[in-house]
Amino acid sequence: MVEEVAALVREVARTVVLPRFGSLAADDVREKAPGDVVTVADAESERALTAGLTGLLPGSVVVGEEAVAADPAVLQRLGDEGAVWVVDPVDGTANFAAGRTPFAMMVALLRGGETAAAWILDVPGDSMMAAERGSGAYRDGVRITARADVPPAGTLTGSVPTRYFPDDLRRQVDAHGPELGTVTSGRHCAGYEYPAVATDTQQFALFWKVMPWDHLPGALIVREAGGAVRHFDGSEYRPGADGPGLIVAGNPGIWDLVHDTLLPGER
Repeated sequence: MVEEVAALVREVARTVVLPRFGSLAADDVREKAPGDVVTVADAESERALTAGLTGLLPGSVVVGEEAVAADPAVLQRLGDEGAVWVVDPVDGTANFAAGRTPFAMMVALLRGGETAAAWILDVPGDSMMAAERGSGAYRDGVRITARADVPPAGTLTGSVPTRYFPDDLRRQVDAHGPELGTVTSGRHCAGYEYPAVATDTQQFALFWKVMPWDHLPGALIVREAGGAVRHFDGSEYRPGADGPGLIVAGNPGIWDLVHDTLLPGER
């Protein structure tokens, strides 16, 4: 099913999302919450993915970002024992709406409440990351493995978008950020940040908001490559988790180093 889902994601991206890129009309974009925009491409691609995924796996259900926005009760389906698809039809919507990159399409498959498979498509670059639990992570069919060493803190590169952090935590992270090599505010697209960590383009990323469509696909890919995805208190991130704060790192040693540098005393 990995290849079938990958083909479906690519087809929806090609036929629904890309034709809208750079050509959205004013009424094609709306704000569904302060600072949180959605476009017609989000809605149309989620409908197409929902139809295609449930067709590939009859009896499955879909928890999509836009479906949950319309009916928050849909989120409770994450706990279903059967097959559950988690869909982010356009990740990095603010970038997409502004006519800039990166933006991605992300899908995860849950079975028995655990992530079994994941897909992230870099839509403009047509590059697919995929993983199955216990079978490794792949980029365009080539297996990827995260680095095994732990470089000095001053050489690490990562993203720390502190926009949503509480004030005290933001001050703490900002104070310790210079102890790391290069810290950016990120690319505003989890579908970029997770693959970047898995491929060692950067060694870590921090997030505050923990929505399943933003993190479940990337978390499996990073872990299958050898990385770590944990809450600020050190607990493993799992489906259904709603506690804020995640550190994503290229391996457990890097996770410890980043955590102890930026958030000493948080565990």
